[in-house]
Amino acid sequence: MAMPSSLLWAVDIFGRVYTLSTVGQYWELCKDTQLEFKRVSAVKQCCWGIACDHQVYTYVFSGDVPIRYQEETYENQRWNPVGGFCEKLLPSDRWQWSDVSGLKHQQLDSFTLPSPHWEWESDWYVDENIGGEPTEKGGWTYAIDFPSTYTKDKRWNSCVRRRRWIRYRRYKSRDVWAKIVSHDEPNQLPDPFSDISVGGWEITDEPLGRLSVWAVSLQGRLWYRENVCHHNPEGSTWSLVATPGEVVQISCGPYDLLWATLWEGQAIVREGIDRNNPQGISWSIVESPSSENGIMHVSVGVDVVWCVTKDRKVWFRRGVNSHNPCGTSWIEMVGEMMMVTVGLNNQVWGIGCDDRAIYFRQGVTPNELSGKTWKAVVSGRESDRSQTGSSTSLLSAGCFFTDDIQNQTSAVIQGDADPSSDTELPGVPTSPASTALLGAAAAGNGPASQAETSAQLTVDPLHSEQGEATAASASSEKDNLEMNKSPGNPNPSAELQWINIDLKEAQKHPVLSVSSFADTSSLSSLGVFSVGAEDQYGADEHPLWAWVSGGGCLVDLHSPLKWFTAPSGLSSSVQSLSLSITPAQTAAWRKQIFQQLSERTKRELENFRHYEQAVEQSVWVKTGALQWWRNWKPHKWMDVRVALEQFTGSDGMRDSILFIYYMYHEEKKYIHVFLNEVTIIVEVLNEAKHSFALYTPERTKQRWPIRLAATTEQEMHDWLSLLNMSCCESRRIQGPPSHHAIWSVTCKGDIFVSEPSPELEAGPQLMPCDQMFWRQVGGHLRLIESNSRGVVWGIGHDHTAWLYTGGYGGGFIQGLASSADNIYTQSDVKCVYIYENQRWNPVTGYSSRGLPTDRYMWSDASGLQECTKTNTKPPSPQWSWVSDWYIDFSPAGGTDREGWQYAADFPASYHGHKTMKDFVRRRRWAREHPGCMWEQINPSFPSPLEHFTKCGLLLEMVLPSTGVQCLQANLQVRICTLSFALLHCHV
Repeated sequence: MAMPSSLLWAVDIFGRVYTLSTVGQYWELCKDTQLEFKRVSAVKQCCWGIACDHQVYTYVFSGDVPIRYQEETYENQRWNPVGGFCEKLLPSDRWQWSDVSGLKHQQLDSFTLPSPHWEWESDWYVDENIGGEPTEKGGWTYAIDFPSTYTKDKRWNSCVRRRRWIRYRRYKSRDVWAKIVSHDEPNQLPDPFSDISVGGWEITDEPLGRLSVWAVSLQGRLWYRENVCHHNPEGSTWSLVATPGEVVQISCGPYDLLWATLWEGQAIVREGIDRNNPQGISWSIVESPSSENGIMHVSVGVDVVWCVTKDRKVWFRRGVNSHNPCGTSWIEMVGEMMMVTVGLNNQVWGIGCDDRAIYFRQGVTPNELSGKTWKAVVSGRESDRSQTGSSTSLLSAGCFFTDDIQNQTSAVIQGDADPSSDTELPGVPTSPASTALLGAAAAGNGPASQAETSAQLTVDPLHSEQGEATAASASSEKDNLEMNKSPGNPNPSAELQWINIDLKEAQKHPVLSVSSFADTSSLSSLGVFSVGAEDQYGADEHPLWAWVSGGGCLVDLHSPLKWFTAPSGLSSSVQSLSLSITPAQTAAWRKQIFQQLSERTKRELENFRHYEQAVEQSVWVKTGALQWWRNWKPHKWMDVRVALEQFTGSDGMRDSILFIYYMYHEEKKYIHVFLNEVTIIVEVLNEAKHSFALYTPERTKQRWPIRLAATTEQEMHDWLSLLNMSCCESRRIQGPPSHHAIWSVTCKGDIFVSEPSPELEAGPQLMPCDQMFWRQVGGHLRLIESNSRGVVWGIGHDHTAWLYTGGYGGGFIQGLASSADNIYTQSDVKCVYIYENQRWNPVTGYSSRGLPTDRYMWSDASGLQECTKTNTKPPSPQWSWVSDWYIDFSPAGGTDREGWQYAADFPASYHGHKTMKDFVRRRRWAREHPGCMWEQINPSFPSPLEHFTKCGLLLEMVLPSTGVQCLQANLQVRICTLSFALLHCHV
């Protein structure tokens, strides 16, 4: 399927407006060529521009459906006992001619066209329909009084009637530049405008066809055009918007993104733009990426921002979206530009500083918004199709030749040329190559040859050794006057003569002849052109662009463009020139060109020796469908596509990125996480979801991890195992924990280990605990202790001692990420207690009805949290129930036969027998659940292990010969344990 056509708009240095189609290869001159423009801003349906007279113009494309607007007014009458319905109304009635509400006086002759760009389609006529149903002849509808419900049938109590008059006006100024006429008072007119931007047509739920038009005046004030829509392409009035400083330039994206630059070099971002408030609410300031050079130009797209600073450097803003229009940070791009513009799908164009050519940013994709490289647009103009070529383009090859070869070429070609046409001006540097080309052109003896002779000669600075070159015309004044007397230019005196003045060199040159002119690639030159000339450029010379707008240009990433292939047409000139070149000269030229290209390549490569060598990287991707807990209101689970991209660098190291793709307002968006930034991956207990959470240092501070859920437990374990293995590979961690590892136990019994880095305790700035990477180790314990020899002991919830065997993996971590031996099954039992509370009532005795100030009737020991048999769950997914709820008869203070404990009130001291002063009672219910690489130790201790003090004694008793000293609970482990206890509580 062919790519739909859209247009790229551009303005050259002469103020002429061109368009380039995405399916075409040539620049087409705008039909209305009477105006000279400074800047344009285009969208799909129209283009707005500022002409050299500082007036605003709009260019609306023609279409199959005309732009029509319906004007309407209502004729009102009241019934009179003498004459029936007549125009005489009561003083309290509405006007005889009014709008539908009756509050505005609207006579037929009071309607005027809003501007000269409209015309009436017909005269006024009566609408003989009401609600889609035809009325009686005359179109009258009847009611009891004003205002009321009108019907088409006349009744005995119908005292008033009305009918609607309709007239249509049509917008006629299409495919031409229409001047925006202001109806304000002369003393309230806006300042002359210097910049304009159009956007906002994709704002969510806004009326179809509405546009946001913003303009900047010469005094730095910002204006907004009201009511720009499909049936009113001109808008109505300009309204002033307050800004925190003087504005230089503004850019409006297709959605709710609006940036502007200030005179001080800062950028301001408009916030609060939506359907009900298209002008936004407030401004936020973004500092320039360079402290020495402020922002000069900014351009925004759907969710990207590009800017150019005063030193012509190009910058890309990272992290821009609807929720954060300011973005996060700047990234410097390669290249120097005069300005940049962003298209519909975030494609980028720019105008180069040296050559004033238009460059297109290649490689811009939804996953790589900054693109990869700049590529010049070399499309010719529509007028170039009929020309076979020009000698101008061949001059760029002459810059490689040495003086000896150029002199030889000049001597050979001058011998074949007409000597009378080779008049050299004194004091003007003339290139031998240009003299040769002029001679070849003169030998043609035809109109085409004369046109080529008078063509402006230029040198492409990208191919020139010196970066700029000058060329002077060697044609005689007589030949030029004869050329100017052609039918296209009957009055040669109408040509305005300008002399090129090079501001860099203060050399004295004789005044050139009337038709002689020169041009340089230096931007400091004024340039030479004729005001009345039909074409200011040579046939093969690319225009010098001053402005480009891609707001209405949609580039399909899968369809090739024809912009980067130079139009053919040089063959005839090359053939005519090669007739005068000997094979020896061709060989010498080739040798010289090869030598200079080799030197240039060597010189350019020296500047990039310090860059890493670019090699092909192997990429491995795993995709799947999960659910994601959305981190903005309303919080809910969303179906997402997940892709884990793992790539191997030139050094063999692996890095991974997790992409999460979701739909927001029917638009595909994504978030990504670098796995080398992930600090911990934990499983989350959820009744209806098999979910887990990913933490990074930033998300730990925000207390909002990335929560994902799978459809089955096995799928969740597969993703957990894969993500943990990828995190370990990204951080160069493999195998079992080292002897220096830091062990931690969460409040739910999960065991995590972190490998200490040299930055942990060395240097003036210690690494915060939330930046340490923790990987899970199988098993579950209540307390854990380790020493520097790699001996790790733990105590389970049932007071059983366990010893770490040295394996790794286990649990949900299987496959390559797990060891083949030293993995054992661990079992642990933990009792969960809840309390049933009751209060005594004089009528019913003890019951579950308490006072409003009492605790929950089913609660924990404190009574502050409600805990019932239904909602009490195991602490983590690694646990499961092994018994049903049963009454516990062993709480402190004793119980009666039914397990009740009595007290005077909540809370108080409980005892196991009832007295006359006991008005409340409670009993405790219990339920047990069991919780790899831990081996059980059965020491002959008189009581179960309670604390690490006994664990330390055990180590010294069991291993006296090794000299292992038990590490007491150090501060790092305590802080980490507390930190992850908080994390689990939050999750």
